[in-house]
Amino acid sequence: MNLNTRVTELFNINYPIIQGGLAYLAYSDLAAAVSNAGGLGQVTAMSLADPEKLRKEIRRVKELTNKPFGVNYAIGQHGRKFEHMVEVATEEQVPVISVTGGNPKGVLDMVKEHNIKTLVLVAAKRQAQKAEELGADAVMVVGQEGGGHLGRNDTGTFVLTPEVVDSVSIPVIASGGIVDGRGLMAALSLGAEGIEMGTRFIATKECVDAHDQYKQEILNAEEDSTVVIKQSIGAPARALSNSWTNQILEIEKRNEGYDSLKDYISGTANKRFIYDGDMENGFGWAGQSSIRIKDIPTVEELIQRIIRETEEITSRWN
Repeated sequence: MNLNTRVTELFNINYPIIQGGLAYLAYSDLAAAVSNAGGLGQVTAMSLADPEKLRKEIRRVKELTNKPFGVNYAIGQHGRKFEHMVEVATEEQVPVISVTGGNPKGVLDMVKEHNIKTLVLVAAKRQAQKAEELGADAVMVVGQEGGGHLGRNDTGTFVLTPEVVDSVSIPVIASGGIVDGRGLMAALSLGAEGIEMGTRFIATKECVDAHDQYKQEILNAEEDSTVVIKQSIGAPARALSNSWTNQILEIEKRNEGYDSLKDYISGTANKRFIYDGDMENGFGWAGQSSIRIKDIPTVEELIQRIIRETEEITSRWN
């Protein structure tokens, strides 16, 4: 099946499937596996301690694949400086950079003189228009179904995607609630030219840093198995529901502010869940699409399954 779009042409990939930035999880094994399977894998930069650790990850991806890949910059993490991390990507001639969680201008300005394609994650039509004005090559649109950090409005992927498609001229990639070929075909029907998946790539064999219990919790998910936390501090994000997130929500109900929340929403608490499998003393990001995830395949198996499903849908439509 021909799945060539402006996204596949822009990033020189076989399929319009992009792996999300996945804080503390998106490292070289996963990124290379996605790129080798025909999608666009990404390394998460701001989860790494320093520029040399990022350089090491980038070079390992290059050892594992000769295909294009990206580096994701989640620049909204408590005001942490990103410039020295972006410099590594330009020095290493990374093919693609994506920006999430903040004003992308600083990153885009740093890379515009380099031969690097740029992606910006947005959660509103105006954000997409601004990203285009700033020179982004494409935007990823995340609806409220997604895992991790979301927009401040409750707009879903199905509504937000065509609104953004109609408001910009650059390619749009749909994100949030997508795990399979049906999701890809729905995104294409809405005018998007590709998809980004986060939670679905956690539940793969090559996401080696994710604890088995974390993956199992995703497989066990039902309709009500995720909750949105951090709304009270203006940074809503979707996680698997557990006793820890219940405590977070209770603190938020009392409107006690960031200082009361900071130990509960910290990277340390996140890592206890995703690295150590401590289901009661931490939290793990996941989208509503968890209910649609029933196995832990290799990345290659997953992407080929998605392509087969798109072919089956196209055959039925014909």
